[in-house]
Amino acid sequence: MTRPTPQQVLDLPLLDNDSGASTVRGYLVALLAELWREEERFSGKRPFGNSSWQYDVYLPMIRAGWVEGALDEDGYVDRCDTKAADALIVAAIEALGTTA
Repeated sequence: MTRPTPQQVLDLPLLDNDSGASTVRGYLVALLAELWREEERFSGKRPFGNSSWQYDVYLPMIRAGWVEGALDEDGYVDRCDTKAADALIVAAIEALGTTA
């Protein structure tokens, strides 16, 4: 497995998703904006209306070869090393708060 930099994770293109974002960076920004707008009504289970929303990010990470996983016959995530994927996302989130 290739370990990407936080910037590579942030720049990773996404497939169509409920946030409307085209990259992981945009997805995280949309998620934070949704939290801010919804305040106490924010749903951690369904922030964009559907559950399993993290898989919008896990899928391209598997395809990029950054985390172990497999897709089913329809191209959806069948299994994923969510611990490794979440570690990459946390590093990417932390990188959002730093200046270059």
